[in-house]
Amino acid sequence: MKRQAALLIGAMAVTACTGAKDLDTPPVPLGNFSLGHNVVVATKAETTATIGREVSKEQLTEALTNAIAERFDRYEGAKSYHFGVSVEGYVLAKAGVPVVLAPKSGMIIRLTVWDDSQGKKLNEEPVQLTVLEKLDGASIVGTGWTQTKETQLENLSRNAAQAIEDYLVKQNAELGWFDGDPTLSAEAVDLPDEPDAASATQ
Repeated sequence: MKRQAALLIGAMAVTACTGAKDLDTPPVPLGNFSLGHNVVVATKAETTATIGREVSKEQLTEALTNAIAERFDRYEGAKSYHFGVSVEGYVLAKAGVPVVLAPKSGMIIRLTVWDDSQGKKLNEEPVQLTVLEKLDGASIVGTGWTQTKETQLENLSRNAAQAIEDYLVKQNAELGWFDGDPTLSAEAVDLPDEPDAASATQ
């Protein structure tokens, strides 16, 4: 079994996310944050066909890019920040024995956040986040029985976007990442060229 897929399966017993129901409410405060480039790559994505369905790298990047935009385009801060996200591993659960052996869907991503006005990374090393499908009636039985792989991927990507938001809220509270000069407008500085796939999460 491939390394990242094995790590993901091990994490499934202890990690979960709450879903995206909060998208209908105002976003949690993130200071002067506004999303600039939203770069998602899946060149290193691994899964295991033993318990998981497979999707293309294009489907992975599209689903996560859309989920990040859905969550973070709500922010209208005065400063622009960029995301480089790499999908490292994923499992989209197949149908299993209900309750006892029903596998859960999960995803491992690595995130780098760039401050546009300073032209530098806020986290020198990418942070690794592990997310699972939310626990509800469907996932307890096993979404391999109740959902298509496209629906599984959409829900999982939304949970990943929420995990990114939770991480940013924590970093802002502890380190003041987005509490800079509110008079500095994102339009007042030149945006760097969009990171390419090779450098997005370096």
